[in-house]
Amino acid sequence: MSAADVPVPAEAGRTSGEVSVLGRRPARRRVWTDRLATAGLVAAVIMVLVPLGLILFTIARRGLATISWEFLTQPMPYSLRKEGGGLLNSALGTFLMVGLATVFSVPLGVLAAVYLAEYGKKNTLAGVIRFFTDVMTGVPSVFVGLFIYTALVAQIGFGALVGAIALSIIMLPIIVRSSEEMLRLVPSELKDASYALGAAKWQTVSKVVLPSALPGITTGVLLAVARAAGETAPLILTALGSFKIVTTLVGEPISALPLAILSGARNPFAAGQARAWAGALELLVIVLVFTILARVIASRSRISS
Repeated sequence: MSAADVPVPAEAGRTSGEVSVLGRRPARRRVWTDRLATAGLVAAVIMVLVPLGLILFTIARRGLATISWEFLTQPMPYSLRKEGGGLLNSALGTFLMVGLATVFSVPLGVLAAVYLAEYGKKNTLAGVIRFFTDVMTGVPSVFVGLFIYTALVAQIGFGALVGAIALSIIMLPIIVRSSEEMLRLVPSELKDASYALGAAKWQTVSKVVLPSALPGITTGVLLAVARAAGETAPLILTALGSFKIVTTLVGEPISALPLAILSGARNPFAAGQARAWAGALELLVIVLVFTILARVIASRSRISS
């Protein structure tokens, strides 16, 4: 090939100043594109945080004006217009029903997740379970309340047990999906090492896989508990509500913080509305505590891994 046949670069006929100017143009375009994208993201974050901050500020300002030792230790007064009293009966009802729902849903959800991650893999039954789990995650909670009302409340009446069953149905898909993902994150080398030592499948799952995924499973459980603690619609149709402290599980309506907040917010009396604001702050703190615990456990599991 002669020298005349060698292709000449486009920049060969340009001066060094022209080449540097042409090189700076794409760089400037990238810089301005990055700045515009950053500004858009910051604006989007501000648009989300401002309403959230206003909601939290309003709940805290109005709730702190009513919360006292009496509010935390006294049940709701029978007259909504009466000053004083508290929501102790509602708080105890929330803890009772959410606690029972946790007892019902956690073992079943973890076992289902173990089957999906370790035994079912990609068979037909596993696909069906995943499909209905995803569907239940997006189903409005009022439909769960309607189902439990038709199936149980119409036969045995309102109470803490049927309310807990409704909450457990809401918690179950969250626990199943989050636990399955955590189980899939366990390194295969750990399971291979267990099999190499002669462990059976169930021994590997119970003594290697589950302990390794326990922090992540706990995080999913706490998030499910926080979700159940704030549910109102299913409890309207199952727990109904009450003005007194209830300890029986079946046949007697029971109160919960979401029900008390709804009842106080929609009545015209200032005393009832004040208790509703205080109850909203109490419920917000409970959910916040569970969320922070989930975050702490998740961060520690990442550090340990």
